[in-house]
This record gives sequence, C-alpha cells and structure tokens, in this order.
Amino acid sequence: MKRNIKQRGVSEKDMEKNQEKDIKKDRIEGRNAVLEAFRSGKTIDKLFVLDGCQDGSVQSIIREAKKQDTLIQFVAKERLNQLTETGKHQGVIAYAAAYAYAEVEDMLRLARDRGEAPFLILLDGIEDPHNLGAIIRTANLAGAHGVIIPKRRAVGLTATVAKASAGALHYTPVAKVTNLTRTMEELKKQGLWFVCADMGGEQMYRLNLTGPIGLVIGSEGEGVSRLVKENCDLTASIPMKGDIDSLNASVAAGVLAYEIVRQRIISK
Repeated sequence: MKRNIKQRGVSEKDMEKNQEKDIKKDRIEGRNAVLEAFRSGKTIDKLFVLDGCQDGSVQSIIREAKKQDTLIQFVAKERLNQLTETGKHQGVIAYAAAYAYAEVEDMLRLARDRGEAPFLILLDGIEDPHNLGAIIRTANLAGAHGVIIPKRRAVGLTATVAKASAGALHYTPVAKVTNLTRTMEELKKQGLWFVCADMGGEQMYRLNLTGPIGLVIGSEGEGVSRLVKENCDLTASIPMKGDIDSLNASVAAGVLAYEIVRQRIISK
C-alpha cells in the first residue's frame, strides 16, 4: 500500500480528457496570434515550438516567452500536428492561463495587511484541474493567504480550474514557481515552517499547526515528492477508519486546512 494521500476515482484517461478540454479553451495557434498574446501581456503557461525552427518570427516569440519565464518545449512537427485544432499552427502553439498569477510576496503582504500569521497552501504536482479548483476554493474559505503551484508537471490556471473554484480564484492569489523546494527555503527565512500530508506521518491532531505555516499537498498519484518532503518540518496523517487507503487530494487539503483553522481559533 502506498503511504501517501492521493487521488482516487480519477483515472489518467479522465485527467487527459479534462486537460484536453482546457487546451481547446486556452490554446492559441499561429505565429501572429501567439506573438500578440505575449505582447498584450496575456499570461502564457506553456509554449510549444517546432524543434529546429530558426525563422525570425519564431525567435521573436521565444524571446517574449523567456521574458515572461514561460515554460518552452521544443517538439517535433508530429507533436504539433497532434495538438493543433486549426491545422494552422505555423510551428507554435501556446497555452494561455485563464487568470494572471500572483507573486509569493503578494500573499505575505496580504497576511500582514490582515494582521495574521501567513497560511499558505503548496501543491506538489496536482494535475487534475478539478482538484486544483477545489483546493483554491477551500483555501479561500479557510482563510489561507494564497496557493503556490510548480511550473512543471502540474496543471495551471485553466478555464476548468476557474470554474471548479466557484469564484474563489477572483479572491485567492495563486503563484506559479520554478522550484518548489527553493521557494520553501526562501519562505523559511521569513519565519514559515512546513507540514506535508503523508500517511506515514504523525496524526494531525497531535501536531501543533499554529503560527506561520505552509501546508504541502502531494500529487494525485505519488503524493509529496522526496525532495519536497525532506524540506518539510513535519508530516501529518489524517486518521482513516475505512477500507481504502487514501483520500482525494482536494479532500485531504480541506481536512488538514481546517485542522489548521481549528488550532488557530483555540490558540487565540
């Protein structure tokens, strides 16, 4: 039995279908359209470029993508042909974010403005947009000051995420970072400590979850990755009495977030 809190009931095929729906809503194809999207300030999550293409317009797009720190993938023509919906990609396809990303500093500023100890939720590789949307909704209702997601191997702020958040995305800052462990190290310097969800951890009711805290939730399939877990100060498990071995990632996030809320209330 894998000792982690992971997704149940959503197959890889289902997640691929969800992501494909998002791609159709958020995809931009063609050199002019992609270049204008960058120059207009639209947030682009990912850019696919024909490998080996040296055309000036494509190089301009790549330069704009680097300015935005957009994830760039150089792929074969066959891959672009699989992704295209219009058949006129011209060697470039971009995925746009449905909402603009915040900065981690925005979350810390929000905590200061509220006169509260920072409470952040960090997601280590959540790939299902419905899970991400549900976690953002929980973060808002639990009073968290923001959600942090990694740039790679994770879903971004797609249209489906926005819908699943039930409006919470309008009010809850979400930051996308290149390296989750490095971000945690920087936040530790500012007084935060981290607890991750893991079935092998101490029962959450026995832990002190007050103060400036980052709650780390792992991916649907593998849980919290080794490097991220090593950077956590505590591991927390949720007591379970049923016949299966794990919780949906968004449900686990909700249970642990509200244990943090409970402890904050009684510690006042």
